[in-house]
Amino acid sequence: MVTIGVTGHVHLSEASEQLIFDAVLEATRYFASERPHGITCLARGADQIFARAMVALGGTFEVVLPARDYRRRIITAEERQNFDLLMEQASRVRVMHARRSGRPAYVAASRYMLNRSTVLFAVWDGQPTKGPGDTAHVVSLAEERGLPVKVLWPAGAGRR
Repeated sequence: MVTIGVTGHVHLSEASEQLIFDAVLEATRYFASERPHGITCLARGADQIFARAMVALGGTFEVVLPARDYRRRIITAEERQNFDLLMEQASRVRVMHARRSGRPAYVAASRYMLNRSTVLFAVWDGQPTKGPGDTAHVVSLAEERGLPVKVLWPAGAGRR
């Protein structure tokens, strides 16, 4: 079974969301001939779009939360309803050992996700890394492992 991991930008323009959703659907159909299975840290933006696409395709996804305080500290009050709905739809939830969210926790969660993935979808505009745990850094970690990476950045996509 193919397990699709995801990394991607958090702050996407509103116009990008449908473009990225459609790109994830198309790429998933290419890589997963059966019911797709994904793994995500469920961050806002690309990760949550990916989770919704897995559900739309009749697939499943598991969540890797970077730290015990992730929902309380990182997910805003306005975002919690959507976040909680996706958490309820997850086939499995793993909470990493970190107590506090931050770059070290994001790197650990990303490494765990990469270890369980057979391909990585990167919703990425190609910009260089700004620090550990960001999209470009996770792509470089995947490439170091020899994990196939499919970059998804459709024409018209943008960041806020």
